[in-house]
Amino acid sequence: MARKGFSAATIAAVALLLLVFLHIAAVQAKVKLGKAKISHLHFYFHDLLVGENVTAVQVASAPTTDNYFTKFGMVRVMDDWLTEGPEGTSKMLGRAQGIYVSASQEKFQLLMATTFVFESGKYNGSTLAMVGKNAVVEQVREMPIVGGSGLFRFARGYALAHTHSIDLKTGNAVVEYNVTVLHY
Repeated sequence: MARKGFSAATIAAVALLLLVFLHIAAVQAKVKLGKAKISHLHFYFHDLLVGENVTAVQVASAPTTDNYFTKFGMVRVMDDWLTEGPEGTSKMLGRAQGIYVSASQEKFQLLMATTFVFESGKYNGSTLAMVGKNAVVEQVREMPIVGGSGLFRFARGYALAHTHSIDLKTGNAVVEYNVTVLHY
Protein backbone atom coordinates (compact mmCIF):
# COMPACT_ATOMS: atom_id res chain seq x y z
CA MET A 1 0.00 0.00 0.00
CA ALA A 2 1.41 3.40 -1.00
CA ARG A 3 1.88 6.17 1.56
CA LYS A 4 -0.29 9.25 1.10
CA GLY A 5 0.77 12.78 2.01
CA PHE A 6 3.90 14.89 1.78
CA SER A 7 7.36 14.12 3.02
CA ALA A 8 8.87 16.06 5.93
CA ALA A 9 11.41 17.61 3.53
CA THR A 10 8.66 18.90 1.22
CA ILE A 11 6.72 20.42 4.13
CA ALA A 12 9.87 22.08 5.48
CA ALA A 13 10.74 23.53 2.06
CA VAL A 14 7.22 24.94 1.58
CA ALA A 15 7.24 26.41 5.11
CA LEU A 16 10.63 28.04 4.47
CA LEU A 17 9.44 29.54 1.18
CA LEU A 18 6.29 30.86 2.90
CA LEU A 19 8.39 32.53 5.59
CA VAL A 20 10.66 34.13 2.97
CA PHE A 21 7.65 35.49 1.04
CA LEU A 22 6.05 36.85 4.23
CA HIS A 23 9.31 38.56 5.20
CA ILE A 24 9.62 40.16 1.75
CA ALA A 25 5.99 41.37 1.91
CA ALA A 26 6.54 42.85 5.39
CA VAL A 27 9.68 44.69 4.26
CA GLN A 28 7.89 46.07 1.18
CA ALA A 29 4.91 47.20 3.27
CA LYS A 30 7.20 49.13 5.63
CA VAL A 31 8.98 50.80 2.74
CA LYS A 32 5.74 51.88 1.00
CA LEU A 33 3.80 52.97 4.09
CA GLY A 34 6.34 55.23 5.69
CA LYS A 35 6.21 56.36 9.29
CA ALA A 36 3.09 56.02 11.44
CA LYS A 37 1.30 59.28 12.30
CA ILE A 38 -1.46 60.22 14.72
CA SER A 39 -4.12 62.65 13.50
CA HIS A 40 -6.90 64.34 15.46
CA LEU A 41 -10.01 65.41 13.56
CA HIS A 42 -12.97 67.46 14.73
CA PHE A 43 -16.21 67.86 12.78
CA TYR A 44 -20.00 67.87 13.04
CA PHE A 45 -22.30 65.23 11.58
CA HIS A 46 -25.79 66.38 10.44
CA ASP A 47 -28.38 63.57 10.47
CA LEU A 48 -31.53 65.08 8.94
CA LEU A 49 -34.63 62.87 8.83
CA VAL A 50 -37.17 65.59 8.05
CA GLY A 51 -37.05 68.77 5.97
CA GLU A 52 -35.84 69.97 2.58
CA ASN A 53 -32.38 68.44 2.78
CA VAL A 54 -33.06 64.95 4.17
CA THR A 55 -29.76 63.07 4.62
CA ALA A 56 -30.98 59.79 6.16
CA VAL A 57 -33.87 57.58 5.06
CA GLN A 58 -35.42 54.45 6.52
CA VAL A 59 -35.06 51.58 4.05
CA ALA A 60 -36.23 48.60 6.11
CA SER A 61 -37.86 47.49 9.32
CA ALA A 62 -39.08 44.29 10.89
CA PRO A 63 -42.82 43.56 11.17
CA THR A 64 -42.40 44.09 14.93
CA THR A 65 -40.29 47.28 14.81
CA ASP A 66 -43.15 49.51 15.94
CA ASN A 67 -43.72 47.27 18.99
CA TYR A 68 -40.42 48.45 20.49
CA PHE A 69 -39.80 51.95 21.87
CA THR A 70 -36.24 51.49 20.56
CA LYS A 71 -37.53 50.81 17.00
CA PHE A 72 -35.59 47.51 17.09
CA GLY A 73 -34.98 46.29 13.53
CA MET A 74 -35.17 49.71 11.82
CA VAL A 75 -32.51 50.28 9.14
CA ARG A 76 -31.55 53.68 7.76
CA VAL A 77 -29.16 54.66 4.98
CA MET A 78 -27.35 57.96 5.39
CA ASP A 79 -25.44 60.47 3.34
CA ASP A 80 -24.98 62.96 6.18
CA TRP A 81 -23.08 66.23 5.98
CA LEU A 82 -19.77 66.63 7.78
CA THR A 83 -19.14 70.27 8.61
CA GLU A 84 -16.52 72.34 10.38
CA GLY A 85 -19.04 73.86 12.80
CA PRO A 86 -22.47 72.84 14.15
CA GLU A 87 -24.44 75.14 11.81
CA GLY A 88 -25.78 73.71 8.57
CA THR A 89 -24.21 76.67 6.77
CA SER A 90 -20.74 75.88 8.16
CA LYS A 91 -17.94 74.86 5.79
CA MET A 92 -18.63 71.42 4.29
CA LEU A 93 -15.79 68.94 4.93
CA GLY A 94 -17.37 65.84 3.43
CA ARG A 95 -20.05 63.20 4.01
CA ALA A 96 -20.81 60.36 6.40
CA GLN A 97 -22.11 57.56 4.20
CA GLY A 98 -23.39 54.23 5.41
CA ILE A 99 -26.11 52.58 7.44
CA TYR A 100 -27.32 52.46 10.99
CA VAL A 101 -29.57 49.88 12.54
CA SER A 102 -31.57 49.90 15.77
CA ALA A 103 -29.92 46.83 17.24
CA SER A 104 -31.28 46.63 20.80
CA GLN A 105 -34.71 45.67 22.06
CA GLU A 106 -34.22 47.40 25.41
CA LYS A 107 -31.88 50.38 24.90
CA PHE A 108 -31.43 53.11 22.32
CA GLN A 109 -28.35 51.61 20.66
CA LEU A 110 -27.44 51.69 17.02
CA LEU A 111 -25.07 49.51 15.05
CA MET A 112 -23.29 51.95 12.76
CA ALA A 113 -21.31 51.15 9.63
CA THR A 114 -20.07 54.51 8.40
CA THR A 115 -17.50 55.81 5.96
CA PHE A 116 -16.38 59.38 6.60
CA VAL A 117 -15.64 60.69 3.09
CA PHE A 118 -13.52 63.85 3.15
CA GLU A 119 -14.16 66.14 0.18
CA SER A 120 -12.15 69.26 1.03
CA GLY A 121 -9.14 70.49 2.92
CA LYS A 122 -6.08 68.55 4.00
CA TYR A 123 -7.82 65.14 3.86
CA ASN A 124 -9.63 65.65 0.52
CA GLY A 125 -10.09 62.27 -1.21
CA SER A 126 -9.38 60.24 1.94
CA THR A 127 -11.81 58.15 3.99
CA LEU A 128 -12.16 56.67 7.47
CA ALA A 129 -14.27 53.59 8.24
CA MET A 130 -16.14 53.39 11.55
CA VAL A 131 -18.08 50.31 12.64
CA GLY A 132 -19.56 49.80 16.07
CA LYS A 133 -22.20 50.38 18.71
CA ASN A 134 -23.53 53.89 19.23
CA ALA A 135 -25.33 54.12 22.61
CA VAL A 136 -27.12 57.30 21.54
CA VAL A 137 -28.41 58.33 24.99
CA GLU A 138 -24.93 58.36 26.52
CA GLN A 139 -23.28 61.77 26.91
CA VAL A 140 -20.17 60.61 25.00
CA ARG A 141 -19.99 57.48 22.86
CA GLU A 142 -16.80 55.77 21.73
CA MET A 143 -16.73 53.86 18.45
CA PRO A 144 -13.83 52.17 16.68
CA ILE A 145 -12.15 53.41 13.52
CA VAL A 146 -11.31 50.20 11.67
CA GLY A 147 -9.68 51.41 8.47
CA GLY A 148 -9.26 54.11 5.91
CA SER A 149 -7.94 55.08 2.51
CA GLY A 150 -5.80 57.80 0.97
CA LEU A 151 -3.96 59.66 3.73
CA PHE A 152 -5.66 57.32 6.23
CA ARG A 153 -4.36 54.06 4.75
CA PHE A 154 -4.31 51.33 7.43
CA ALA A 155 -6.03 53.67 9.91
CA ARG A 156 -7.12 52.48 13.31
CA GLY A 157 -8.34 54.50 16.22
CA TYR A 158 -11.49 55.76 17.84
CA ALA A 159 -14.23 58.33 17.45
CA LEU A 160 -15.87 60.14 20.36
CA ALA A 161 -19.39 61.29 19.55
CA HIS A 162 -21.38 63.86 21.53
CA THR A 163 -24.88 64.99 20.58
CA HIS A 164 -24.67 68.73 20.01
CA SER A 165 -28.39 69.17 19.34
CA ILE A 166 -31.48 67.11 18.60
CA ASP A 167 -35.04 67.99 17.65
CA LEU A 168 -37.15 65.41 19.50
CA LYS A 169 -40.14 65.94 17.16
CA THR A 170 -38.28 65.35 13.89
CA GLY A 171 -35.27 63.31 15.02
CA ASN A 172 -32.94 65.72 13.21
CA ALA A 173 -29.61 65.76 15.06
CA VAL A 174 -26.20 67.37 14.95
CA VAL A 175 -23.45 65.25 16.49
CA GLU A 176 -19.97 66.47 17.34
CA TYR A 177 -17.15 64.04 16.51
CA ASN A 178 -13.59 64.03 17.86
CA VAL A 179 -11.60 61.37 16.03
CA THR A 180 -8.10 60.12 16.82
CA VAL A 181 -6.42 57.83 14.28
CA LEU A 182 -3.08 56.16 13.80
CA HIS A 183 -2.27 55.88 10.08
CA TYR A 184 0.57 55.82 7.57
